[in-house]
Amino acid sequence: MVRAVSDSSMPGFVGQLREWWRRVGGWVWPGARPAADGTARISSQLRALFQDSQSAWGGEMSARERATRIAALYRDSNLTGRTETLKAITVTFAPGRVELDHALAAMAGAATEKERGRAEAALRLALDAPRAHFLKQFNLLPDGVRFLVELRADLLEVMPQEPQLEVLKVELDDLLTSWFDPGFIELARISWQTPAAVLEKLMAYEAVHPIASWADLRNRLDTDRRCYAFFHPRLPGEPLIFVEIALTQGMPESVQWLLDEQAPLQDPHAADTAVFYSISSAQQGLRGISFGNLLLKRVIEDLQRDLPRLKTFATLSPLPGFRAWLDKLAAVDPELLSRGESAKIAAAFGAGPGKTLLASALEQPDWHHNPRLSESLHAPLERLCARYLLREKSGGAPLDPVAGFHLHNGARVNRIFWLADTSPRGLRQSYGMMASYRYDLDMVDRNHERFSEAGQIAASRRVKRLLD
Repeated sequence: MVRAVSDSSMPGFVGQLREWWRRVGGWVWPGARPAADGTARISSQLRALFQDSQSAWGGEMSARERATRIAALYRDSNLTGRTETLKAITVTFAPGRVELDHALAAMAGAATEKERGRAEAALRLALDAPRAHFLKQFNLLPDGVRFLVELRADLLEVMPQEPQLEVLKVELDDLLTSWFDPGFIELARISWQTPAAVLEKLMAYEAVHPIASWADLRNRLDTDRRCYAFFHPRLPGEPLIFVEIALTQGMPESVQWLLDEQAPLQDPHAADTAVFYSISSAQQGLRGISFGNLLLKRVIEDLQRDLPRLKTFATLSPLPGFRAWLDKLAAVDPELLSRGESAKIAAAFGAGPGKTLLASALEQPDWHHNPRLSESLHAPLERLCARYLLREKSGGAPLDPVAGFHLHNGARVNRIFWLADTSPRGLRQSYGMMASYRYDLDMVDRNHERFSEAGQIAASRRVKRLLD
């Protein structure tokens, strides 16, 4: 049940709240344009529903009906209206200020363990904000979890401009984290026999290597491939995250080979390597609520059980920020190259006016199709890619987001691949470079701890030697 916030305990807050609702009801807050009648009508109806939620009017049936109406009105609003509704939820269902101040004072003044225990209990009750109770009522609806995931997607979009919504995100994150606990998530293998509605969503959500057609999708689900996804029982037919895998003999050095629809089928029972070549999160509203670590561990366990000859579990991963980082550096730093590297590139291609040698070479159209120029760039780009992955950081985290994901999950940087993705997207992101992160189940926990505690990046000798 949602606790009411009394006027007597929060007179200033209630006055502010009334003023806020006066503005929302008439859509006349400072700097805003007058709203259409439909928006004002939605705001007025939400105001009444929020007031009933505050007073916890009626029983469970009333709460369900209110939640249904609130969800429908919210979905009918544009982003501006939704943003103001999110602000209203944050303010309307805030903790009681007087109770919270008293609890904080008691906690600060506690002198004994007994007093601290009581003060902590009182503080927990004071922080048990009506916001959490308000959000939980949507669990009564058949699509209530889906609604809260959509609401969180809106929160993530507007929070850079509305930082006061952070507290609402924290409470919503806590709620969704408990609802999406690993015990409630189901792992399922996706095949060509999976319902078409789910297959269509895979095509829509694939974020690493876009699926061009049904034939492309069928190739990715053939007998020498595997695809797994996480599902939640309250989001039927909606994948949360999915991974695409190729079963090969040895580690492939090109994603084009993996995606080639004409490539001959491999025998999955003869494969010794599982290549994770695409991991896509399917729900924008669950961004930041991580399933990746659990997904990969569960998938590896499933593959080991079905195909015991598999010994290597590794990724063939994009480097989405490498080109932007390198372009910025190459434009201003003429000492990126060794003397030998410079001489080799200069012999293949001279520098342009006012540009560094490396920048000039990489600006050449189809440079990767020029054998002499391409060969001269091979060693320096591999070395700079190793530097990018092992040394370049932002706020203590790896500069490359994909590297951060796999390193946090306990993988190691295993290999760097030259011109492994020559698609327009691959060249645009990373000059065709790709990386492989290897998952050794005996080492992932240790690698994760070292990375989380000290920022230590696990890497193979082969990659480390590139920096020597």
